[in-house]
Amino acid sequence: MLTVSHDDVRNLPLPQLALKLLGSISLEQANFNNLIQGYKQAGGYGTPQPPDMDALLARLSDAWAWLQAHALVGPSAQNPQGDWRRVTALGREALADPNAISRVWAADRLTGQLHAGLASARSNFALGDYETASFAAMKAVEVEVRRAAGLPNELLGVALMRKAFSPKDGKLRDPGAEGGEQQATADLFAGAIGAYKNPASHRTVQFSDPIEAAEVIQLADLLLRIVERAEIRLKTG
Repeated sequence: MLTVSHDDVRNLPLPQLALKLLGSISLEQANFNNLIQGYKQAGGYGTPQPPDMDALLARLSDAWAWLQAHALVGPSAQNPQGDWRRVTALGREALADPNAISRVWAADRLTGQLHAGLASARSNFALGDYETASFAAMKAVEVEVRRAAGLPNELLGVALMRKAFSPKDGKLRDPGAEGGEQQATADLFAGAIGAYKNPASHRTVQFSDPIEAAEVIQLADLLLRIVERAEIRLKTG
């Protein structure tokens, strides 16, 4: 029996409504058609329905689609081609531990296109290995900076970033930017590498927050785009 109130369906933001819907459905059999039928008959036979019932059902449908899109409900193994759905392992985690939903919010941050060099970081993130994902993201930045600047393999980490983006003679610096901006870009790269790659190179780093790991990957994506722009400047003179 669906226990979401009419006011909740009307007023809750879609993700919150979807999670409330998840909490009210059967862990064994989650069928949207049955949910809708139960919702329409919740007050008993002959009970007047609210005038906006069609809009309420549409919002529930949107919430159900959100749950499916975020892998909180999925096809039933008994009837994979039909309408039957089940609460997935991630959905059960979200019901048992409210903090587990942070994996959903984190994955949302990585939807869409990322730099090709971040494929390893993205794969490790999907596997839940956030430490390796963060390290791989910043390693990709290091590799691309070294390649684009034509610097030797012996130059590593922060020193590599300072050399490549040096306002004085860095090959990847933006000559059209004023000195303070050039220094800020060098600081941005050096700080990112120093904070998120170097520690993982030297010791075990506890990276338990998927949202933070996703944001490290996003930061790496931004840095790689800056490197790409620097390469275009070099090629076009």
